[in-house]
Amino acid sequence: MNQIKKIFFFVLGLLLVSITLFRFIVPPWIAWDKNRVEFSPPYSISTESQQFYHSLTIADLHADTLLWGRNILNRSSFGHIDVPRLIDTNVALQVFSVVTKTPKGLNIKSNNDKSDNITLLALAQGWPWKSLGSLNERALYQAQQLKVFADESGGQLTIIKSREDLENHLSLRKQNNSLVAGILSLEGAHALEGDLQNLTKLYDAGYRLIGLTHFFDNEVGGSAHGLDKNGLTEFGRKVIEQAQNNHMLIDLSHASSKLISDVINITTQPVIVSHTGVKGTCDRSRNLTDEQIRTVAATGGLIGIGFWPIAVCGKTVKDIARAARYAKDIAGIEHIALGSDFDGAVSLPFDVTGLPLLIEVLQKEGFSEREIRLFMGENIVNFFMKTL
Repeated sequence: MNQIKKIFFFVLGLLLVSITLFRFIVPPWIAWDKNRVEFSPPYSISTESQQFYHSLTIADLHADTLLWGRNILNRSSFGHIDVPRLIDTNVALQVFSVVTKTPKGLNIKSNNDKSDNITLLALAQGWPWKSLGSLNERALYQAQQLKVFADESGGQLTIIKSREDLENHLSLRKQNNSLVAGILSLEGAHALEGDLQNLTKLYDAGYRLIGLTHFFDNEVGGSAHGLDKNGLTEFGRKVIEQAQNNHMLIDLSHASSKLISDVINITTQPVIVSHTGVKGTCDRSRNLTDEQIRTVAATGGLIGIGFWPIAVCGKTVKDIARAARYAKDIAGIEHIALGSDFDGAVSLPFDVTGLPLLIEVLQKEGFSEREIRLFMGENIVNFFMKTL
């Protein structure tokens, strides 16, 4: 009997240790491992450049931070952003993109939709049970998490859902720049689960941007990394129509060439490519051609220049600035912006506190002060003022 008790308590202890590891150690380790920086903070620039940087309105079009289960109100020693670091770095507006599914063996060339990396991560983080079997519920849960953070931030973090919200936020920042706002974006319309009513649910939950595809083809259309890489489906046309009726912006990041073309041919509103590179400096299937840059700009759209190696074919600040200059020369300065992909399971040259490093490098690439102001954030603010 004593032997049975010993075995029972041993198994129970082993189970408790396993649960603790799975719940409290594995998720942070994964987040740390997937979102590294090439050069650790603190970062150093001249006093003059630092002063100029802090006179800017800083905004970024893409961060996947909500995926990793961190409390973004707390300063973290890993990952790329959190509210304290955003405030320290004078970021006025951050788009928070929500990932609901990625395939195993994820790559930029060809993926199917038969597997899912997010289920295990969600289970480890203790997401609601209904989210484990529903991509739409995963999107709703992450939106709710951002709302909780905003509610508990003491006013330091607000969620933007309208032009009026943005105007109020910018007005408050004139008296107190220790404030940051977030806009919700969906990364991949597979979270609609083929049901237009789910688009309404997501809009009501605060989503104002929708990326049509991520790493595989879905009910809306083809991904640049999918098997077929097709264009817009009939369901996709209905999604575009309803999204635009709701002033919900379309993000063409990760879209196949055919999908980009199809959407631009029917769009009645400007489109965004929130995080990308350009083939002119980095010839990868993920990146935009010169013609695509022109057609996105022709809609009145915005192109977010990414920071990660596959986007810019390098690991330095200079590589980011070089891609920005190339896109500027084709699209015009009013159509480019920051599209970092912070916390996007990528290694970046710096975390958000390194954004000031861009100033001196952009100047060396021939950007004027006005152009730097627009690229570092004013273009994004102006865009949302016109489209929300």
